[in-house]
Amino acid sequence: MAGSRWVAGLALVVAVTTACTAADATAPAGSPAPTTTSADTPRPAVPRAAGTTAPDLSAAVARAVDGSAGVDLAVAVLDLTTDTAAGYRDDVPFHAASLSKLLVAVDVLTAGDLDDADRDRLHRALSDSDDEAMNDLWTGHDGIGAVDRVAGLAGLVDTHAPEDPSQWGDVETSADDLVRLYRYVLTELPEAARTFVVDALSSAPVTAADGFDQAFGLLAPGVDGYAKQGWMWYYPTDLYLHSAGVVADRYVVALLSVQSSISPDEARGHLDDITRSLLSTLVPGG
Repeated sequence: MAGSRWVAGLALVVAVTTACTAADATAPAGSPAPTTTSADTPRPAVPRAAGTTAPDLSAAVARAVDGSAGVDLAVAVLDLTTDTAAGYRDDVPFHAASLSKLLVAVDVLTAGDLDDADRDRLHRALSDSDDEAMNDLWTGHDGIGAVDRVAGLAGLVDTHAPEDPSQWGDVETSADDLVRLYRYVLTELPEAARTFVVDALSSAPVTAADGFDQAFGLLAPGVDGYAKQGWMWYYPTDLYLHSAGVVADRYVVALLSVQSSISPDEARGHLDDITRSLLSTLVPGG
């Protein structure tokens, strides 16, 4: 069927008749410069360390964007120490793919007591990016409602439930919302829930439950961090490839991308290059 799609990283497959509209332009010459915000931006407060040297976040983002030719990219960076942020197209909505698993995890953990089976599902969804675990959580814990509940809790303005309630990979979110979500996890979740999320993300294996190599972006070899990865094919040609997490226990980073007519290995390579460019300014030599 024209416009049909196959979703990789999701266990649910459907046909659609409209083109993906999440983000449809590559980064052209003369594209908007990275923007920087500060504590004046309405965000939850984050403790600051006195006398801490702050790298130029806008320069870091600009360097990443400079190397992103051919990639439909959005970037957001938040320095948890200085409470400053920078971004590029960071309010543009993308399909979340498996990043929606983090939204559901926050909602389920916030709701209270969990049985061992659901704790196991949450861990597998966050670390192995297990779609079967996510399917069970989505249907068993009101995944559609979870998106709106967590958006309200964390102050997410670009995050919305999918039109098709069965397609959790079609949740819309933005790079800015993802750094806000991580901020909420690290500063607002109860300690036990926060530890659960960080430990699960930190234990992500190289190979995900569906066989996809998730050692890219913020989980690439040599990067000091933890992250949730996302990937999803949108037929006929688009591969959504995302990496969002925390680097050096200081920087929350969200990298959202759509790459067309490309192999997974090539797409991962492009996102690795973008990540290295970004981190060369944030954590030089790290």
